[in-house]
Amino acid sequence: MERFNLVIFRQFWSIANSYWSSEEKWRARGSLLLVILLSLGYTGLSVLLNNQRGELISALSAQDEARFWQTIMIFTGTLVVYAPLYAGYVYLRDNLGLHWRSWLTKYSLDRYFENRAFYHLNHSDIDNPDQRISEDIKNFTQESLTLLLAVVDSLLAIVAFSSVLWGISQPLIIFLVVYALIGTLTTIGVFGKPLMKVNFDQLKKEADFRFSLVRVRENAEAIAFYQGEECESDRIKGRFVEVFNNFKRLIIWELNLNVLTNAYEFIPFILPAIVVAPGIFAGELEVGKVTEAQGAFIRVFFSLNLIVARFQSLTSFGAGVERLYTFLDSLENDPLNPATQNKTELTTITIAPATDEPAAARLALEHLTLQTPNRERTLVQDLSIELKPGEGLLVRGTSGCGKSSLLRAIVGLWDAGEGTIVRPPLEQMLFLPQRPYMILGTLRDQLLYPGMDEMIEDAQLREILIQVNLPDLEERHEGFDSEKNWAEVLSLGEQQRLIFARLLLNKPKYAILDEATSALDSKNEKRLYEQLQQSGMTFLSIGHRESLVNYHQSILDLAVLDLAVDVDQSSAIDGSSM
Repeated sequence: MERFNLVIFRQFWSIANSYWSSEEKWRARGSLLLVILLSLGYTGLSVLLNNQRGELISALSAQDEARFWQTIMIFTGTLVVYAPLYAGYVYLRDNLGLHWRSWLTKYSLDRYFENRAFYHLNHSDIDNPDQRISEDIKNFTQESLTLLLAVVDSLLAIVAFSSVLWGISQPLIIFLVVYALIGTLTTIGVFGKPLMKVNFDQLKKEADFRFSLVRVRENAEAIAFYQGEECESDRIKGRFVEVFNNFKRLIIWELNLNVLTNAYEFIPFILPAIVVAPGIFAGELEVGKVTEAQGAFIRVFFSLNLIVARFQSLTSFGAGVERLYTFLDSLENDPLNPATQNKTELTTITIAPATDEPAAARLALEHLTLQTPNRERTLVQDLSIELKPGEGLLVRGTSGCGKSSLLRAIVGLWDAGEGTIVRPPLEQMLFLPQRPYMILGTLRDQLLYPGMDEMIEDAQLREILIQVNLPDLEERHEGFDSEKNWAEVLSLGEQQRLIFARLLLNKPKYAILDEATSALDSKNEKRLYEQLQQSGMTFLSIGHRESLVNYHQSILDLAVLDLAVDVDQSSAIDGSSM
């Protein structure tokens, strides 16, 4: 991000337009219109209150008691209407912002999980998507409405209070416009680019610091085993030093900005008195006109001076817009996502659907050549193999030969290369990784994932747990509805048996197992694979143990290929190797 210019406004509209043109547009536009009408109402009352303040001073200086109490009555009555009107305005503004945030968050999450974009972002330069979805969207929606309505309020105030000033002193209006214009241009020219960049860097560094703390919590046991406390502490402190130093730069720029704005904004408090004083000394104006002119002048001045008064929040807001725009744009145009990338110049692997008939559905690789996403290395060369329904295929090979990458290609995460993969729909397949994924939820949720809507009786769940040799799991953890951090309370072996139970409950037609029994003894491994064979599923396993041969009808041995691909870097897809 290099400058504070129209690019930010185009990015802002690109994000905002999605909501204001969505299926909720009429409700949103109606709410915004109502908020503006309330703004118009309380601005008009503000003019009346300002006039009555002048009347109050004039009545006191003239020692007119009847006029004084009449002014008090009008002022009080106006205030009774003004207070709830302004409170309703603030409530409706915040409520509209809340609905906007809700819609934009759901919109972003849909695209985040669509076509596995969350996976592909791991290989991009988009940092901390969690912060962009939670904090940046919240700030964007709240600040957008606040700034938009501040502009509307300013325009209404300029129109309303300028008429007051015009009736008191026309030179005040001319001076006011020139003075505000000079201040605005000076502030943007001097502080625009530096403050924008420092605010952008601050958002990124704060997110990196928070992410490093989350990493420690998620990997606490591994860090403790490695005795890596000092290393992790130094790394986190280093991230905080970056936050600290950047914030120091930020407050220095804010100091300079505050020096300018405070001096610049002081003059409007004394100028109206100077201009109106000759008329009062000559007896042409009442004393209260000073208060009235000062109040109107300040309202118009700060309305014209909106950019200067809110410059720090504007630069921070602009930095947030930049981060949110690049995130949403990457979801729509991810070069690593097979669903969005331009394939006109690159050959890619074709995913061919298998037919739905049980007898004909199959999993097959036809002349498959698989490369890393950056196409710099070939992992598999011209491979053809078929896995028939009801059978098992064991894939073996040394580290780095492409075993796990082959699974990524089958599932559709990687498509660099050529050839065809024939497979059933992903809904008919379930993947079991070496390190089981334990979701946040109950024991019942762990068993049913990802088929969370299934209604399965507790008796059936207990039977499945017995089949995977976890008969006391329910009792030990206070029932199926208890919520715990299952990745911590269960051993790796228990987790691997638990996801086998998940497999038996979901009953997919195809199972993909990547070292799914690596933490189990041979007895438990035998028990689980026998359950798998009895279920009638077709399964593909990756593993090194010789004992796995007993449970598979076919074996595929992969070797490391010493092949480098000559890729035109201008057309290559950036990504990380396997």
